[in-house]
Amino acid sequence: MRAALIEAPGKVSVTTVPDPAPGPRQVVVEVASCGLCGTDLHILQGEFAPTLPVVPGHEFAGVVAETGSEVRELAVGDRVAVDPSLHCHECRYCRSGRGNLCDNWAAIGVTVPGGAARYALAPVANCVKLPDEVDVRDAALIEPLSCAVRGYDVLRSTLGARVLVYGSGTMGLMMLELAKRTGAASVDILDINPERLATARLLGTSRAGARAEEFDQPDGWDVVVDATGNAGAIQDGLGRVAKGGTFLQFGVADYATTAVIEPYRIYNQEITITGSMAVLHSFERAAALFASGVLDASVFISDRFPLDAYPQALERFAAGQGRKIVVEP
Repeated sequence: MRAALIEAPGKVSVTTVPDPAPGPRQVVVEVASCGLCGTDLHILQGEFAPTLPVVPGHEFAGVVAETGSEVRELAVGDRVAVDPSLHCHECRYCRSGRGNLCDNWAAIGVTVPGGAARYALAPVANCVKLPDEVDVRDAALIEPLSCAVRGYDVLRSTLGARVLVYGSGTMGLMMLELAKRTGAASVDILDINPERLATARLLGTSRAGARAEEFDQPDGWDVVVDATGNAGAIQDGLGRVAKGGTFLQFGVADYATTAVIEPYRIYNQEITITGSMAVLHSFERAAALFASGVLDASVFISDRFPLDAYPQALERFAAGQGRKIVVEP
């Protein structure tokens, strides 16, 4: 079959690899769409170098093409979205229900072959059946949405919160949509990309701008979310949290990124600084939210590429162009 392959740091191609064969409790998914994500860039940069070479793609959905000998829950032809998380279920964190912090953390499309291919292998437990009204070509959005749902689980946001989001890419826009659903009084978005800010306005952000100084908010925001991973945005955001407020590190920063905190201010103003890592008990809820129409796929998906154009799609994503970019094997 054809598949994208990150062979070494900085080197990606589309090539032919063996077709996958399911184990007893696995299924083979014929991939309908696979989203590109910042994690793919980190893999390409070599930050997960021990896993290379690898077929990327952890945001994907498709149709069951083959089932393992012990699979009863799914049948050939079922349409599914796939949770890429592969927890060991043995370490301290897995046993305490925190599988996203697994000591032996792994994921489809990160440490084992993923969905940037004609076919992908997945445990049956990781597959969520899609209702008829969901277009399987749009359902690659469910995995990033499940990360955003996890972010709001961490925030435990209260009604009437004033929210500031750094970044109006796919993840920032998803945080916007969920903030509206969780009763935020206002949701402001910052981005230096005018095209992305236009999308935020289209989706109903309260205010959109390039710098927080453009907003009249001298006492800060109750919830500040970084959805960029950019050091400058993170540093600025830490200083915008209101007394008693929360800063969420949601964007994936480079390993070497650092920021300065003010311990006395954190103590004196009871500020919470927290993070949200990937997916945890949130994938099925994200699928249900997606089926309910929480996201408009026609707005969120800006580009659809054939699989053979995966390197070009990755280049466009790395350049900050478009919104969610998907390949359709």
